[in-house]
Parts: sequence; structure tokens; C-alpha cells
Amino acid sequence: MSRIKVAVVILNWNGLELLKSFLPEVVNYSNVEGAEVIVADNNSTDGSLNFVKEQFPQVRIVLMDKNYGFAGGYNKALNQIDAEYFLLLNSDVAPGKDWLPPLLKVLESDKDIAACSPKIKSYKESQQFEYAGAAGGFIDRYGFPYCRGRIFDVVEKDEGQYEETIPVFWGSGAALLIRSEIYKSSGGLDEDFFAHMEEIDLCWRVKNRGYKIVSVSQSEVYHLGGGTLNQQNSHKTYLNFRNNLFMLVKNLPKKRFKRRIIIRMVLDGVAGLHFLAKGEFAFFAAVLNAHFSFYKGLRLMLKKRRELLPDVKNETHDEVFNGSLVWHFFVKKQRTYKELLR
Repeated sequence: MSRIKVAVVILNWNGLELLKSFLPEVVNYSNVEGAEVIVADNNSTDGSLNFVKEQFPQVRIVLMDKNYGFAGGYNKALNQIDAEYFLLLNSDVAPGKDWLPPLLKVLESDKDIAACSPKIKSYKESQQFEYAGAAGGFIDRYGFPYCRGRIFDVVEKDEGQYEETIPVFWGSGAALLIRSEIYKSSGGLDEDFFAHMEEIDLCWRVKNRGYKIVSVSQSEVYHLGGGTLNQQNSHKTYLNFRNNLFMLVKNLPKKRFKRRIIIRMVLDGVAGLHFLAKGEFAFFAAVLNAHFSFYKGLRLMLKKRRELLPDVKNETHDEVFNGSLVWHFFVKKQRTYKELLR
């Protein structure tokens, strides 16, 4: 099979209802020369593959022998696909019309741009940004992620305030276009994360190697969100806290490594006590278990850090907010991206 230009790859695990709702628009709006829509299946048992075969015979299916999670599923699927660009697309994302050309144009304009992502809006409330990505992702100095259009649980309405295409720190795994060679040479998604924050970790590794990530506001998609784990799911809280610590160990600059890890762990402790004080015992337990799991995996993450260090060309990034997001949000009451820039 000859190489294709862009592989639009949807990872599926028992997502029949999502495929029924979202695959038609993906197929209709991805009709660009050199593009192919592919469903990568994590060993589903709900009949979703039969649906794809019967209703969308033009869609290629890549099979896995079990559920490898988000990271492992994508890695194993993309190893079987020969394309210039990979577009990782969640199964609960509806692309807007003409969404692909602006993304491709940005990558083809500059070889130092490794990846880009569209503006991500809410499927249910189309004028709102969506939690997982909004108009481009950033982190603060302690690893807390936020977006143009979303800080913690405050999500803005899209009123045209973020129309500029700009460099960002990370693009959302809900819809991320990345050069296939860079994806592979950077190690792909970290399978020890299983799910959540693995795209931020990947983008951090890519940026440490000297490449750029860009948010392209001329492209829009609409994300349902919560298709795998709801925002209020304690297991998601566990994965986010644990994986954030994993990510920091792997990627923080040498000079700031120990101090920032310690401060971040203290902030996690405060968050855990906050859950406890509110009687949210499942979330308190999630933070506690995340730290136990982090200690268990620390040696492995330090090994990965040592392996990554020889490829680091740029340790500092303008897209890292040089302050505490927690302080600015909860104490200074700065609730939007533009307020943080003041």
C-alpha cells in the first residue's frame, strides 16, 4: 500500500454509538486529496466494527488484539500506517467543514512546526470552548495545564477573542495533526500513562527537541467530551494527578527539577485535603493513590528522563507560564488566558 498524505485516525473501543453519531461527518469533511479516514480498534465487542464495514466501506480498519488504552492503542495502530502526517482524532469529535486544509497549510509552511491542533469547541454548546484543548494548550511552571479559553473548570464562550494562530505548549489529543516521523522519533505516546496527559507529555518532548506546536484557529472541531471518562470521574482524577507527576519527572529542566517536583507534590497535597474537607472521599483517595502509583513508577520515569536528555535542544519555552496558575486563579482571581497575560 502506497504512502498517504494524512491519516485521520480514530481510536475506538466499544464506541458504536459514538461512531454512529460522529463518523459520518468525519468522512464527509475529510474528503481532501491524499487523506484517508482510519478506525483503529482496541478489540471492541459491541458491533462497532460491523457498523463501520457495512456503512463506511471506504474507511480502513486497523485491529488490535486487546484494549491498549489511548496511548498504546495509537502507538500500535500508527506503526501499521504509512502516512506523512498523522491526525489523532477522538471518536466523539465532529469536524467543521473545511477543517483539514488550514491545519495542513500550517505544517507545510514551516518544517520546524511538528504539530498543530484546531480550535476545539463544545459539541453540546457550539459557542463555548471545550475543556480538552479550547484554543491551544499551555502549562504553568509546576505543570498545571490550561488553555486559551479554559483555566481549570472555567470555560469561556468563543467571542472571537482567540482567532490568532499562535505557538502553544501542547495540542489536544482530541484532534492533533503531527508529522509522522517526529511522532515516531520522539517515542510516540507514553504507554505507561494509559490515558490522560500523554499528549502534553508528547508535545513537551517534541518541544524539548526544538520543534514548535501551533494552535490553528481557522480550523474548528466540536468535541462531545467525557466519551471515555467523565470530568467528574475519580479514576480520571487519579490518572491526571499521577500522569502529571510522571510528565514533570521526564521533562522538567535540570536546574528546576527537584524544587518544582517538591512544590507540585505539596500543591497536590493541598488539593487532596480540599477534597477531604468537602467530603469528596473518592477524589481524596484518587489523589492519594496517584501519589503511591507515582512513587512505584518513579524509577522507571527517571530512567526515561535519562534516555531523553541527549535529545534535549531547548529546555526553556516561552509557552510555559512563569508563575503558579493555582495562585493566579484562586487568589488573584484571574480566570481567563488574557487576564494571565496582564
